[in-house]
Amino acid sequence: MVKHAEHETCSVCGLNPVVDATGRSSRIVAQSAAMRAMLRRAAQFAEANAPVVVLGESGTGKEVVARALHGSSPRRRAPFIAVNVAALPAELLESELFGHARGAFTGAATAKQGLFEAAHGGTLFLDEIGEMPLSLQAKLLRVLQDGQLRRVGETRSVTVDARIVCATHRDLATLIARGQFREDLYYRLNVLRLIVPPLRERPEDVIPLARHFLTQEGRPELRLEAEAKKALEQHAWPGNVRELANVVKHGVALARGTAIDLEHLPEELTTTQPSLTASRTSPVLRPLADVEREHVLRVLEACGGSQVEAARVLGIGRSTLWRKMRGYDGPEAGVASRSPLRPS
Repeated sequence: MVKHAEHETCSVCGLNPVVDATGRSSRIVAQSAAMRAMLRRAAQFAEANAPVVVLGESGTGKEVVARALHGSSPRRRAPFIAVNVAALPAELLESELFGHARGAFTGAATAKQGLFEAAHGGTLFLDEIGEMPLSLQAKLLRVLQDGQLRRVGETRSVTVDARIVCATHRDLATLIARGQFREDLYYRLNVLRLIVPPLRERPEDVIPLARHFLTQEGRPELRLEAEAKKALEQHAWPGNVRELANVVKHGVALARGTAIDLEHLPEELTTTQPSLTASRTSPVLRPLADVEREHVLRVLEACGGSQVEAARVLGIGRSTLWRKMRGYDGPEAGVASRSPLRPS
């Protein structure tokens, strides 16, 4: 794997491979042809000011790509502001994005600058843009069209200059057909598009990423034994890079010597699964409810027990997942049910 200085441009893709994340720096690892092709495309987008849509499954590293895009752009010395649209209720999201005047609502004791203004001159990253309420989509469209916004409770407009990079794991065209996403906003946002491939489609990146996460965990000296490598390479990774990071944490926690072996990995990587060919020739017929329960619990485990993240991977609402978990029995569901998530 090619090593780079902190501000060195990659000779393969043209991006700065070291990106600043919350509290630490992170490195883009891309040995696969698919990932390198995507990063080369991202490098071409870096110099532009047009909006970028980053598509990909949950856990593939869309925010890391967005940060690399910002860090390689002329705006790199200005702020990179990230907000998860799905994590905030509509009322709070409007105030967070656009700001509010003093007395605009109960509790607004002082005026507040929104994230658009905070990102002035830099980049505003809107994660899970597909979850944005329609009412706020109209306000976002106005900012994209006019470069101006109004804080909640104010009548005067404020000029803002922030590049918009947004991400989603959902099909926006389907949301448009359902009336859940504005078509005009889609065309305003979908000027430049990047698709981050899932980890199962870039197996060459699995072991380099695992070694990278060992370094992040402060254990770069740990080696991966052959059986552990094989298990990592053969796993389907439904939770993508985020799942791999959790698997490495699991291995680091259990390893007592100088290596991570098969026994140090989570059970879903060590349990023998039937081959795809065998499943096609002699299928096991099971009730749909059992298949769904198994899949939900597997995704929950891959997301490190986070029901919020699992709901995103599954493409369902948090309250829907919570109700499903209440209907399950067994020790796995019992552990999951102690999560602090409650329906909203």
